[in-house]
Amino acid sequence: MAIGGSSTDHLLRCLRHRLGAGAVLEPGSEAIERYLREPRARFGEMPLAVVRPADTGQVEEVVHLCRDRGVPMVPQGGRTGTVGGGVPASAGREVIVSLGRMNRIRAVDRAGACIEVEAGCSLSTLCRAAEQIGLVFPVSLASEGSATIGGNIATNAGGHLTLRYGNMRSQVLGLEAVLADGRRYDGLKALRKDNTGYAIDQLLIGSEGTLGIVTAAVLALQPAASQSVTVMAAVESLPAAVGLLGELRAGLGETLSAFELIPRQAMDFVLAYLPDASDPFDRRHNWYVLIQADTAIRGDWLQTAALEVFERSRQQGLILALVAATGGRQSVALWRLREAISPAQTLGGVSLKHDISLPVHALAEFYEAAVRALTEAIPGLRPCVFGHLGDGNLHFNLSQPEAMDAEAFRALEPLCNRIVFDLVARYRGSIAAEHGIGVLRRDQLGRYIDPGKLQAMRQIKAALDPDGLFNPGKLLAPEAG
Repeated sequence: MAIGGSSTDHLLRCLRHRLGAGAVLEPGSEAIERYLREPRARFGEMPLAVVRPADTGQVEEVVHLCRDRGVPMVPQGGRTGTVGGGVPASAGREVIVSLGRMNRIRAVDRAGACIEVEAGCSLSTLCRAAEQIGLVFPVSLASEGSATIGGNIATNAGGHLTLRYGNMRSQVLGLEAVLADGRRYDGLKALRKDNTGYAIDQLLIGSEGTLGIVTAAVLALQPAASQSVTVMAAVESLPAAVGLLGELRAGLGETLSAFELIPRQAMDFVLAYLPDASDPFDRRHNWYVLIQADTAIRGDWLQTAALEVFERSRQQGLILALVAATGGRQSVALWRLREAISPAQTLGGVSLKHDISLPVHALAEFYEAAVRALTEAIPGLRPCVFGHLGDGNLHFNLSQPEAMDAEAFRALEPLCNRIVFDLVARYRGSIAAEHGIGVLRRDQLGRYIDPGKLQAMRQIKAALDPDGLFNPGKLLAPEAG
């Protein structure tokens, strides 16, 4: 239920007094519109208000004021999410806490290879700051200009460098957050080793704002590459791509940074979407992989080592054709083809999207089983399956049949979800690899994770947010009865 009119007015007056009038946006104001939707625009309701705190102290004030009145809060970053995690789930009763003003870089430590930033700092701003001291931040997303560090932490974001460096969880050395009782949790320690009890930071990472509002973080940085190899290889099949991954792991070791799968269907979409792009190959192929290897060690040995592995793989029949970037401009052009896949899918009409992960050894068998079941159920379906093959994460997207009406295809989403996720479970995978659960997968979570894990999650939520005021309606579905 929404709180009463007088209570609402009093809360808004208090928020304006503590934060400043310009930091509180109310329904009806033109400025509030940008906070109401995520890119896919599937979820979102009008909030009670949007508040824009300038520092952690103001976040504490917001939480105290809202908690005292039983008003739920929705932490919000750059609104680049895809599962409804950063927008209200019910109309007129939730306050959006936008961290966009908290965008400062607090400290940089070159010797310690780390950086302290606030939650509203964009990923691109962080990356530029790291580059200025000769280091890099190894989480790379297509949305890095808008995506914020707080949101990346809340969703445990991945990206195409996860193969080498891991998800966001692997980059966090320490966190600052405001908990549900309004207290500040100060874990901002630039430590690689800290065995002083429970890892509270790790509990907050990936919790989608349901356990606390992350306000700042200390993040690990990596050496900048002095040698880099970018290659696109054409392969005959998904098993061949998996085999090639194994060869590259053995031959290139830790220098292997990215291994991205691109099907012919995606390539066709991209070439139609980008009028100035061209197919890197002279003839069409069924599958492609975009490969990147990097090292900070100086010299010219990486190119030689990579070419030796590629030649050996070609002789084994794992590679049909190869295009190697000869400079930075060609590398950018190859990566542009990969990064344009998601927007290019709009050319194929409605796309039903699944962010899944599987053990790498099971990817090919899973793919064959899923495509067979789906195309039998929906003749003419156009699977467009791409993504981070190197770490087992596939974007298993389904474009509507050309002969089918868009609304008729949308009505088949529950059937497609059931087919895909049942097979994901059979092969011991996950229905949410890097995008999170949010609202989109909330009602399916209980079916596809271990019951013991689900119960533990509910107990943790009850312990840290007993009133259920942090991001309600996300991640965990209400318990029956």
